[in-house]
Amino acid sequence: MRRKPGTNLSFSSSLTVPDSIKLAQRRVRSPFEQVGRRLFCAALVLLTTVAIVYFGRDGYHDNADDTVDLLDSFYYATVTLSTTGYGDLVPQADSARLVNIMLITPLRIVFLIILVGTTLEALAERTHEDWRVSNWRSKLKSHTIIVGYGTKGRLALDTLGAAGLEKGSVIVIDSNSSATENANQDGYASIVGDATRREVLISAELNKAKRIIIATQRDDTAALVALSAKQINSSAKIIAAVREEENVSLLRQSGADSVVTSSSAAGRLLGLSSISPGAGTVIDELIHCGTGLNIVERPALESEIGKSVDSIKNGIVLSILRKNLILSYDHPGVGPIEPSDRMVILTRESSKMEKIQDFLHEKIS
Repeated sequence: MRRKPGTNLSFSSSLTVPDSIKLAQRRVRSPFEQVGRRLFCAALVLLTTVAIVYFGRDGYHDNADDTVDLLDSFYYATVTLSTTGYGDLVPQADSARLVNIMLITPLRIVFLIILVGTTLEALAERTHEDWRVSNWRSKLKSHTIIVGYGTKGRLALDTLGAAGLEKGSVIVIDSNSSATENANQDGYASIVGDATRREVLISAELNKAKRIIIATQRDDTAALVALSAKQINSSAKIIAAVREEENVSLLRQSGADSVVTSSSAAGRLLGLSSISPGAGTVIDELIHCGTGLNIVERPALESEIGKSVDSIKNGIVLSILRKNLILSYDHPGVGPIEPSDRMVILTRESSKMEKIQDFLHEKIS
């Protein structure tokens, strides 16, 4: 298997690789709206200055005709706020000079700030974004990384979200910038880059991640990502999707803990729906967490220990996970429920789902 050449990293900002994460988008005003707001503020400052000069015109002297009218007030305000100052219209009275010191000078400063507002706003935005990333990184731990934000990646996050995973604890990696933009709009942090490259995974803080979900378009890419991920963080759970069933063993050898074959799963569901449409509908409903019927995994509750699987209320026990074994509900060796057991349950009731989702939220967070 030959490694696919990686594309050059294209980040959403000019930050270096370790700081290349782009957080979920905040509302940003359009350029026209920003310019309009600045023009409005500048006009307001100008009109305020004109009013101050006009109502105090008796304290000003015009070298041209010794009178100050409304036009002269606009002229003085314009040349003063722009710091041009030709000297042909000047404050002569002490009161006018005091007004210039106390009012017009601050207005001049405000006017200049508005004029250079674009530069100041860009600097402030960059500083604020850097602070957001730094603050977010400091709190980041046990997060989820998802490689590939196509249909599989989005649906995987939808399922995790229905189970209680917070969007702030997810980082999306995709080599397609439009996919990462979509992830940002959906509320996830993202990185544009090739996840087969170690520096991209490191920039996603993989060493502190709890799990990495690999939902790439190619099976060989998924294997390379799994290999790199296992080397960086051997304790992180790796869940990968492959197109062809023959590549499942390859992904497991690469370090994947769970492998889902998308093509075979779709094929089986198609076959089942052809034979039994109702059963196909039920299976499709089961894999949509939080809607209708739900299959969930949870530990045995203290009140359930020592009881049989048939006694479980508000749900049907499908399997028992005991000492790395999966025992079906009718397995002869199931017996009473043990403290270390984990149960796979079919349930619908919302009250039960709320309790289960509370547990899942604690587990995946």
